[in-house]
Amino acid sequence: MHATTDHEIDPAIYNRRWAILAVLCTSLMIVIIGNTSLNVALPTLARELDASTSSLQWMVDAYSLVFAGLLFTAGTLGDRFGRKGALQAGLGVFLLGALVASVADTAAMVIGARAIMGVAAAFVMPSTLSILTNVFPAHERPKAIAIWAGISGGGAAIGPIASGFLLEHFWWGSVFLVNLPIIVIALVAGAFLVPSSKDPDEQPLDIPGALLSIVGLGALVYGIIEGPIKGWGSSQTLGTFALALVALLAFGYRELTARHPMLDLRLFRDRRFSVASGGMTLVFFAMFGTFFLVSQYFQLVLGYSPFKSGLLQLPMAVVMMSIAPQVPKLVARFGAARVVPMGLGLVAIGLAFFSQVDVDSSIWAVYLAILPLAAGMASTMTPLTTLIMSSVPLGKAGVGSAMNDTTRELGGALGVAILGSVVTSRFTSSLGPAVTGLSGQARTVADSGLTGALKVADQLGGQQGAALAAAAKSAFVDGIVAASIVGAVVVISAAVASWFLLPRGSQVPAGAVPGDLLAEEGAAGDLVDEHVLAPSPILD
Repeated sequence: MHATTDHEIDPAIYNRRWAILAVLCTSLMIVIIGNTSLNVALPTLARELDASTSSLQWMVDAYSLVFAGLLFTAGTLGDRFGRKGALQAGLGVFLLGALVASVADTAAMVIGARAIMGVAAAFVMPSTLSILTNVFPAHERPKAIAIWAGISGGGAAIGPIASGFLLEHFWWGSVFLVNLPIIVIALVAGAFLVPSSKDPDEQPLDIPGALLSIVGLGALVYGIIEGPIKGWGSSQTLGTFALALVALLAFGYRELTARHPMLDLRLFRDRRFSVASGGMTLVFFAMFGTFFLVSQYFQLVLGYSPFKSGLLQLPMAVVMMSIAPQVPKLVARFGAARVVPMGLGLVAIGLAFFSQVDVDSSIWAVYLAILPLAAGMASTMTPLTTLIMSSVPLGKAGVGSAMNDTTRELGGALGVAILGSVVTSRFTSSLGPAVTGLSGQARTVADSGLTGALKVADQLGGQQGAALAAAAKSAFVDGIVAASIVGAVVVISAAVASWFLLPRGSQVPAGAVPGDLLAEEGAAGDLVDEHVLAPSPILD
């Protein structure tokens, strides 16, 4: 198996490659907005549907878990039967899921609709990156990936702003309709512009592997979300983690022994692939975990409206979209083995600053944390994505894209689950003294999360209600502090590991890229400093 190299591209397709990229980025925005638009609506959903913190987390994680679990299957289907068809089908199903969510009247129905949207996203996102890889030649690919990555960051801010506007002018279900016009545009433009492509080597699907990965990942995150509520040492929590361990070990054995594995685990012997996958997981661990907390902090602690909360997150998107396209130049000069650790270091610094917020912090104190986070994410996504995609052959671009997207979604799901669980645990313990005098039912509602505690405080009124509200906000901020410290420690550990583990070097094997392209910006986009275009000797 060899790394991707330049390949012959139909001239007609090559001439419209940037228009194709625009369609792919539009489709990508649908997936990203679908993930982030819900964050601003979480406090509203908690009130309207009487949803607990655990239910809110599942509204976010149902999408991510189904998405992550199906990505390899969806990527393989796209490679085998056609990536354009997978993209178009995914957009259509996403539209259906959004419509169901918009008319939901229970938390469970929202969670189910989000799962449908996750199925759709599993077909859309890997198709965009695999089509991109097959449309752009190697010397232009990193620039295209940088734009793709920047759009993914920018889309993360469009969702909260659009959702905030809709929440202030329409019913809460309208937040799920924000994607409708974008889906229609992507479907129509894609039908005319996006070319058909697939892997010429047809291989059967690894259905047992797909089922085992879904069970393993689902059980793992379910245990993390429910742990603070059921008790970390309870038989149910321990049993869930045991199921996750068994399923994931069985998945590993299946992939090592299957004739046609869904994921060739030998890829992880290539440090470009393994370190980049781990780094991407932790970047999105920090990204989605932070988004989950920031939206609630802005609205429930600082008292901003949903729309203003979304607007306040706009600088994060501006930073990411501004920095991402410049990253290939930085990588060409300093190498991915230096740019990636520095980017992860910025993410850790942002999380460390976020651990200093208080119940009355200014917006500038929050930006002091958000801006390094955004800069770090933008600095790492492009080189990590390019490293992953360069480790697999073009015919398997769907699988490579699925791996890239799986790390993103798994990281995002774990970020919401783990950081959300830390917040829940800390919130419950810190709030304890303030709810000792409440009735059983009122105490249960207050312990369910900050929204529940503020609801009880409003019902109590007077000095007692004000005291409970203040205590609840303080307890929630205590949870944010603890979660931010956990996140910072995890990410800085990844920064150190990537500094030592990402391969360094300056030799590019003859024939890896056309000789006349090496002179173009030092083969800027191809990360030649880091052997990104070199065939892996392990996988030959």
